[in-house]
Amino acid sequence: MLARRANPDSVQTKLSVGDLELDLLTRKVQRAGQDIDLQPREFRLLEYLMKHSGQVVTRTMLLENVWEYHFDPQTNVIDVHISRLRSKIDKNFEEPLLHTIRGAGYSLRAAD
Repeated sequence: MLARRANPDSVQTKLSVGDLELDLLTRKVQRAGQDIDLQPREFRLLEYLMKHSGQVVTRTMLLENVWEYHFDPQTNVIDVHISRLRSKIDKNFEEPLLHTIRGAGYSLRAAD
């Protein structure tokens, strides 16, 4: 019996939320056709948020999956990176995509 091989074309290499697009192969990010330059950690943060778009992502989830910390170092590193990311992906656009959920975390989502 032969096992079916996964179709290599079925691997998702592009993510999008609203008019924000991220290409995992070229590591390019665009919003409304405009290129956005991100630092490597900002790219990983955005990738994680996009893969969980519409969900509330907690600080613990970000620390474990983006920074690979399995404890809370009581640092503002997340706040700093979220602020930088927000200024790059939301600042010059009418509709914000990155939302702070008070007491819970963050959510990346387009308006319905």
